[in-house]
Amino acid sequence: MSERLWWQTAVIYQIYPRSFQDSNADGIGDLEGIRRRLGYLRDLGVDAVWLSPFYKSPMKDFGYDVADYCDVDSIFGTLADFDRLLEEAHRLGLKLIIDFVPNHTSDQHPWFVESRSGLDNPKRDWYVWRDPAPDGGPPNNWMAYFGGPAWTFDQKTGQYYLHQFLPEQPDLNWRNPEVRQAVYEAMRFWLRRGVDGFRVDVMWLLVEDAEFRDEPENPAWKEGEWDRGRHIHIYMEDQPETREIVQEMRAVLEEFSTPGKERMMVGEIYLPYEQLMPYYGTAERPGCHLPFNFHLIFRGMNHWTAENIRHIVEEYEASLPEWATPNWVLGNHDQHRLASRIGHAQARVAAMMLFSLRGSPTWYYGDEIGMVDGVIPPEKVQDPAALRQRNVRGEQGLDPGRDPERTPMQWTPHAYAGFSTVEPWLPINPDYPERNVEAQDADSMSMLTLVRTLLVVRRETAALLEGDYKTYKSPEGVFAYLRGGEVLVALNFTSEPKQLSVPAGEILVSTHLDRYEPVSGVLELRPDEGVIVKLK
Repeated sequence: MSERLWWQTAVIYQIYPRSFQDSNADGIGDLEGIRRRLGYLRDLGVDAVWLSPFYKSPMKDFGYDVADYCDVDSIFGTLADFDRLLEEAHRLGLKLIIDFVPNHTSDQHPWFVESRSGLDNPKRDWYVWRDPAPDGGPPNNWMAYFGGPAWTFDQKTGQYYLHQFLPEQPDLNWRNPEVRQAVYEAMRFWLRRGVDGFRVDVMWLLVEDAEFRDEPENPAWKEGEWDRGRHIHIYMEDQPETREIVQEMRAVLEEFSTPGKERMMVGEIYLPYEQLMPYYGTAERPGCHLPFNFHLIFRGMNHWTAENIRHIVEEYEASLPEWATPNWVLGNHDQHRLASRIGHAQARVAAMMLFSLRGSPTWYYGDEIGMVDGVIPPEKVQDPAALRQRNVRGEQGLDPGRDPERTPMQWTPHAYAGFSTVEPWLPINPDYPERNVEAQDADSMSMLTLVRTLLVVRRETAALLEGDYKTYKSPEGVFAYLRGGEVLVALNFTSEPKQLSVPAGEILVSTHLDRYEPVSGVLELRPDEGVIVKLK
């Protein structure tokens, strides 16, 4: 029997709650809507569901501005709705992971309201406050992700507060032990309810340089580009104390872990491999279970070739501590849709790769039917980051920001794609009459059928769950590898036929869903085809 823990091979499915299923006809997805669709996820074959934020919030950044860590926003339902969702997920054999946002709160959180009330308030030091620079301006040159300085001046108290995102999202001061304990207690609130883990938002940003030094200029930055790109981030990000905090979070999770019911966390961390690996901690003092590996997105999608992807995988495998569990990601709520970036044919190849590499993969809702970036008219843009960029940079608002990858799930060919009975918060993609779950469920060659098939093959093939990884010699344009020495995965990244030499075996699945024959000597790959071969 395998000694691996559930999260070490789990397929995680991310849901953006606003966009999955509306159950109360207000045009916004909710927890009850998700509950009603859990059977679909079970049948899809995923192991765990990750919910983006649903906490009480003024929704300046759609829930990533938390006003109460221990309550559900009325838009999404109630705590009772959450409990029913969790109970049903567990009944169906699904784990439930919830987003956790420890770097910042809403400016309407009671903690910040107190902190802002006066210099001598006991919670003043719960956030990052600094005196103005000698000229009265911001304390240093730090820039926010969503444009403009990362500092906002508070007229009442005469100081600036730090916000790495919107001004309505002030950063907590993680150097304050009281803050740490308060946030850990919020984690315990959800762990007591029975959640299986957390996806920790912007984990690598929790602590900033204690001296608040200016960041060095980025010589590659050009006028008109992203504001935060002006500087090289050696003081705003990835400080040594952050990894200590992650180990403390791990200890909180261990309080609630029992054999077979281990609690875990995945961490949002956008860093090169050499900086990413320390977030695993050590074998003696572990840190984050799965520090997210986004390199297939950021280094792969703009250069989607077999050679580049092979290099990314080999570099990652060589960088991992021997005891660490790898993970792979192709999309999320902040990145353009997989099929929009590499096309539908290669999206099928990418799915085969994701579900056959070693470790735990994460899948974004709707990618299993090949959803593409939505069409968002300028007057319907909702993304706060895009709206702020307009204000900060004087743009006239043609950039839809992150809205295209957040459009509602396309369930049926009927009105509003079966997502709602009223006009949704974002426009339904115009392709929904043809591209939807109902249509693909009935199509034996569809992307949905492929994903379901890949997850069955993965689940039933021990080498794919537990085998080691080894690159396999292949011609230009093909990425091939062995899992456990028993399974060969061969992926054609080109629109031309390819051949590679193989030992005797049998094709378990092709991305074209039409091949299950024996192979020996030479494997013929059609354009844009991937195959998984069980070797004899």
